[in-house]
Amino acid sequence: MRGEAGMRAVGAWRPERAVLSHGTGVSYRTGCAIPRQGCLMQRVDALDRVPQPDRYGARTDPNATRKVKTIMIRDHELRYALANELHARPFPVVSAPGTALFLAIKQPQDAAGRDREADRAHLIDLLDRHGAPHPTPGATHYSGEIGKHVLKWESHTEFVTYTLFSDGDTGVAFDGQSFKMLPEDWLDAAPGVRMTSALIRVERYTDPDEVSGKVEDWFVNESVAVSEVVGSGLIIASDFRIDAAGHKRIAVFAPADVTSRQIGRIVQRMCEIEIYNTMSMLGLAMARDLGDGMAPIEARLTRIVEGMSDPTNSAEETLKSLLEIAAELENLSVRSSFRFGASGAYEALVNQRVEVLRETRFQGRQTFAEFMMRRFDPAMRTVKSAERRLAGMTDRANRAGELLRTRVDVERSAQNHQLLEGMNRRAELQLQLQETVEGLSVVAISYYAISISLYVLAPVGSAIGLSKPVIGAMVTPLVVVAVWCLVRRIRRLVH
Repeated sequence: MRGEAGMRAVGAWRPERAVLSHGTGVSYRTGCAIPRQGCLMQRVDALDRVPQPDRYGARTDPNATRKVKTIMIRDHELRYALANELHARPFPVVSAPGTALFLAIKQPQDAAGRDREADRAHLIDLLDRHGAPHPTPGATHYSGEIGKHVLKWESHTEFVTYTLFSDGDTGVAFDGQSFKMLPEDWLDAAPGVRMTSALIRVERYTDPDEVSGKVEDWFVNESVAVSEVVGSGLIIASDFRIDAAGHKRIAVFAPADVTSRQIGRIVQRMCEIEIYNTMSMLGLAMARDLGDGMAPIEARLTRIVEGMSDPTNSAEETLKSLLEIAAELENLSVRSSFRFGASGAYEALVNQRVEVLRETRFQGRQTFAEFMMRRFDPAMRTVKSAERRLAGMTDRANRAGELLRTRVDVERSAQNHQLLEGMNRRAELQLQLQETVEGLSVVAISYYAISISLYVLAPVGSAIGLSKPVIGAMVTPLVVVAVWCLVRRIRRLVH
């Protein structure tokens, strides 16, 4: 009360007087973000009567009023959507004792590009059977009650998950009866196949030895992982095996002082570890398939690279074979790039989820981190090795192709050089022939010019007493020189 009076004394802005125009906004009593549109208008009542200080700081008039200027600012269109995304998938609240059923469904092919409306239609079909409200159009998550159970639905990049939570002890542990909460015909109509399913049993405990006995009864001792998590006394256990009913088993043991929200966070983490672990192992199957296909391609590539040093091999035929190998490797890269990338992302999520559990050893048993190190990590290293091997083979094929193209270019350059030299020789011969023809042309033209000149000058020579041979002898040098000069001038003009 004293703090509130002090706030009123200085005229503090009070959240309950915030006004959001043209829509809704944030409830400051609940702290929940509410989608809205338009402008944010914050104001304090204009008649908010608070003592106002005078020029010396003294509050002289307790009845004085203060008007606060309205602040208008436009919101980004995605502001509330982005803020709400941080709170879109809250942790469930799980009571102890209780059970949970986890189911993940994935399309067999092109799961990332699947029709997500089919997933939502399948969810709505289940909700309609229980008269439950529908999710909003385009929703990627949903939580609500269906009968005596609480359903949580999430849509991910490649799969959708259904988690059903039930309160109370079901009697026999992991008897598979929980899965009957989902109708058989609804399961048959699922738009995809089951990627994984798990039965989760939550119990209270007081004696750790009792927990150890149940772990031995429920799980395979060879692979079971048990640990105490988050320093709260919570104990988790699983052997990551599929039982006779087709489900994996997960047990959560909670002491009396652990709340339902703490249990819910651990259950959510275990579900995430299970699905992300399963999805990341798809990369191992892809790596094994690629290994069978890459072995013969690598052998062919090695033979081609070794044969490149043999000068008797045709470079063009070798280049053609290399291009075929490069095309096959590129096809393998296209087929595997998404799966290998997704496996790496899922692996990071699994490791992060295991890390946040903050495990401590329980009665000398292996922890989840140790299980992952012995079983999961080698599989992921195999995936990375296959990815690096494929990338290395692609680089080798590209480098060999570049070297072979260089060799072909050099050979073609040598052939072009020889061709140009032959063309030069032919051009020289043509020039010599042309010069010879030009010399013969001078003789022929001079002969006809001299003959014409004799016909013209013969009468004149007879008049002055010169014979025709004498006139021919006098005219011939002049005509030959004149023709040679004319031909030379014409050749200069042409060239």
